[in-house]
Amino acid sequence: MAQPQAYPPGGTFFDNAKRSFANVPINNSKDNAIATTEFLEAAESLTRLFDVLGSVAFKPVSNDMTGNIKKVRDRQLQAPMESETLQELVQNELKTKKHVATEGLVWLTRGLDFTAQALRKNLTNPDEELSVSFRDAYGNTLKQFHGMLIKPIFSAAMSATPYRKDFYAKLGDDQTRVNKELGDWLSALEERVNILKEFLGRKENKW
Repeated sequence: MAQPQAYPPGGTFFDNAKRSFANVPINNSKDNAIATTEFLEAAESLTRLFDVLGSVAFKPVSNDMTGNIKKVRDRQLQAPMESETLQELVQNELKTKKHVATEGLVWLTRGLDFTAQALRKNLTNPDEELSVSFRDAYGNTLKQFHGMLIKPIFSAAMSATPYRKDFYAKLGDDQTRVNKELGDWLSALEERVNILKEFLGRKENKW
């Protein structure tokens, strides 16, 4: 069965995204607090990129990210008034001596960082194949946290990426527009990932 086109006629992949990271509010007056609902919607939209990559080898990567989104959302549904921002969600969950959602957010942030680094490297190096960019990004991000059983699964995914030209063609017909929108999308993702990495790295947010 043919895969459905990832973008509308004359548009790009990003036109179909439920939410872009650029539309995830950051409250600079509250320690760069990130809105929980919008962030999870944007993260879910990102997982569709793994469908565009097309290989079943990426299913574990996508499933891992989706599972961590669910952990964060479950906590939000349990305590909505205490979870309006990701930072509040973490701090309030840790007060209960639990860390399921917090750990989920840590792993989700790592997965988003991996994706952002891979695509940024590929966008910046127009002659580089996706397999190289993803393999390098994996080595810089997730690999150090993975055990011996998980590393081969993710390494297989890195080797199963499509050719660069095929991937970008699936993002839209107008490659100039694709490159600009991918760059803008990545900048917004990187900003939010960096905020979360700094926040989650603080001593008081460990368990």
